[in-house]
Amino acid sequence: MMIATSAPGTATALHTMLEEVIAGLSQDQKTLPSKYFYDERGSKLFDDICELDEYYVTRTESSLMQERVADIATVIGPNVLLVEYGSGSSLKTRLLLRNLDRPAGYVPIDISGEYLSQVGDSLQAEFPQIEVMPVVADFTKSFEIPSPNDAETRRVIYFPGSTIGNFQRNDAKALLARMAEMAGEGGGVLVGVDLDKNRDVLRAAYNDSKGITAQFNLNVLRRINNELGGSFILDKFRHNAIFNDYHSCIEMHLVSTERQTVNICGYTFEFDENESVLTEYSHKYKVEAFRRMANEVSLNVKNVWTDADNMFAVIYLERDLSTRALFTSRFAK
Repeated sequence: MMIATSAPGTATALHTMLEEVIAGLSQDQKTLPSKYFYDERGSKLFDDICELDEYYVTRTESSLMQERVADIATVIGPNVLLVEYGSGSSLKTRLLLRNLDRPAGYVPIDISGEYLSQVGDSLQAEFPQIEVMPVVADFTKSFEIPSPNDAETRRVIYFPGSTIGNFQRNDAKALLARMAEMAGEGGGVLVGVDLDKNRDVLRAAYNDSKGITAQFNLNVLRRINNELGGSFILDKFRHNAIFNDYHSCIEMHLVSTERQTVNICGYTFEFDENESVLTEYSHKYKVEAFRRMANEVSLNVKNVWTDADNMFAVIYLERDLSTRALFTSRFAK
């Protein structure tokens, strides 16, 4: 099994990481890109988060998928090339692959090459009849999707786990637009969306009692130390997740516990006591609000599946070809 790569792990990727880290830490509200949580250690920590009692997202989405997977597979149709953005361990995808009608292939895309290699080998062993073609890439950037040996009738981009919520609204729109363009005419986008809900449930999900989310959050500093020669002392930062009512989202922060100085590749950053670094957004949607956002990039919602408690939605979208020219010129670049 060949694993395609698109920059991560290379000198170019490290240069990009350095540029993005320096730019984020230079803002008045310091930020760090959440994608840098996900090296091998970070990916495993996220899998541990998904098993937590407080973290309802994976449990609810998995139950919903088990209940409605036959309907979803029917909508997707036969001979599909399934392309998953940010695949991680591909746990939910295994259920989908078992129910698809003669899929032409599966392309898991993840930024963590070592982790993706392990998962790709496991998937190919579990599904020997399906061509598994992992791609190491940052799915927010341009990359190539390999062609399967078997002819594909259509292409569907799969984006589970409510990761779409990690993007601010304009970035989420742009990402949806690129997904639709990647799917092409006749293709589709299948996306998991965490729905707006009780605030106490949300806060508990991102401030778990075992502190695994805190370890996951701090992993971005560990990566900067390991890969960019940073001087972060992890014990001098604490995890904090709050709910932003105005934007309907969880914000994850790393809060400096004292006044301190951090060096990264010759750049120096001062932190005041209790100053925070914003590391992740997790937006929560109402279905109608998500529909309106998708319509703005010429995507039409065709199917919506929700759980009985209306906690989570799996949404299937297709392009509105009548507005293709506008869609392409504004968002496909």
